[in-house]
Amino acid sequence: QVQLVESGGGLVQPGGSLRLSCAASGSIFSINAMGWYRQAPGKQRELVAAITSGGSTNYAESVKGRFTISGDNAKNTVYLQMNSLKPEDTAVYYCNAGGVQHTPFDLRGMDYWGKGTLVTVSS
Repeated sequence: QVQLVESGGGLVQPGGSLRLSCAASGSIFSINAMGWYRQAPGKQRELVAAITSGGSTNYAESVKGRFTISGDNAKNTVYLQMNSLKPEDTAVYYCNAGGVQHTPFDLRGMDYWGKGTLVTVSS
């Protein structure tokens, strides 16, 4: 099994900043990519940002220039620095990790999600 633990959510005023962290642990053989998704009330979950083990990044248009994703491969950890936050950034933010995990018998692909952390942007 693999566990993802997110932290760093909270309440912040418009224009403020927050930093989210997500640490993956467990029977991990390798991680190919980690990412952050978010889901606002009444909306579908959407990709916010993702990063590969090689450092390539991808961002949603709505957060480009404001959010920065980074990772620490040695710690299986990904971060999301969120600046210039807007009320429309309010959502539950979920961490995702994809790669390969080992079992007692073999290696197999993995795709895990964290439980989510709430980010509220409001004055």
